[in-house]
Amino acid sequence: MHDRDQAVREVKTPDGRILTVSVVGPEHGWPVFLLHGTPGSRTGPQPRATVLYRRGVRLISYDRPGYGGSTRYPDRRIVHAAADVAAIADDLRISRFSVVGRSGGGPHALACAVMLPHRIHRVATLCSMAPNYADIDWYSGMTEENVAEFSKASDADESALNGRLLWRALRTAADPRSLLDHLLPQMVTADQMVLSDAPIQVLLVDAYGEAVRSGPFGWIDDVLALRGDWGFRVEDITVPVRVWHGADDNFSPVSHARWLASHIPGALFDLHPEQAHFSAIEVLPDMLTWLSTMPANALR
Repeated sequence: MHDRDQAVREVKTPDGRILTVSVVGPEHGWPVFLLHGTPGSRTGPQPRATVLYRRGVRLISYDRPGYGGSTRYPDRRIVHAAADVAAIADDLRISRFSVVGRSGGGPHALACAVMLPHRIHRVATLCSMAPNYADIDWYSGMTEENVAEFSKASDADESALNGRLLWRALRTAADPRSLLDHLLPQMVTADQMVLSDAPIQVLLVDAYGEAVRSGPFGWIDDVLALRGDWGFRVEDITVPVRVWHGADDNFSPVSHARWLASHIPGALFDLHPEQAHFSAIEVLPDMLTWLSTMPANALR
């Protein structure tokens, strides 16, 4: 998994916020944005630079507003991620790129597909959630912890969610390992096997600690945005999308992926038996190959 010597930069958005960005891989590699999960940060698990060089991928990740070193964007919606990705691409002088979103980053990747079709080559989601208007039982098959968290986000009174996540963020800031220890007993066997890899555990703990170092607001705003109005409809997507999901996922149940795949025009659906939520970490390198595959005469 990834190297610690990533190039880190701060990008100023048109409205004056700061986004903290990491870039790794060959300068002239195909640019792919990796959008982290919830909670998470730009330091989350990703392939080593040597893997990215072999695959010709320049991987770009950033802290969503309120996480890590990025300025909070109060009342943000999922759709707002597209403008932030565009601002980073402009700063890096990138005209076209691909986007992959993992877990809570999946909906944010789909926002880019809708809002930036002229700049997007391909988009992939790994264990994404479906929007609140999806005609599914949104909570069915989900861990009790996630049900409690997201159901509070749907309440008119947000104080219960704020209090719950404030306590968890403070505990995570004091001991980032505590969040992973809290999640492990909730995981199915497939996820526990992925996380039996010590380096992956180290990277997740690092990502959790970075996520909450400035407070709980990135986490809170993510949960509210995921259960609120995304600000777009996935049915309006016109770029190629690949929906990947582990069949045993109990954090983001497979019904969410089935719905996305059936409502995103032309979507490719990869459903993998005996894999689950954190299997998305292992499949990322191969997904980057798909995201960076270009026609021989493509212009960047």
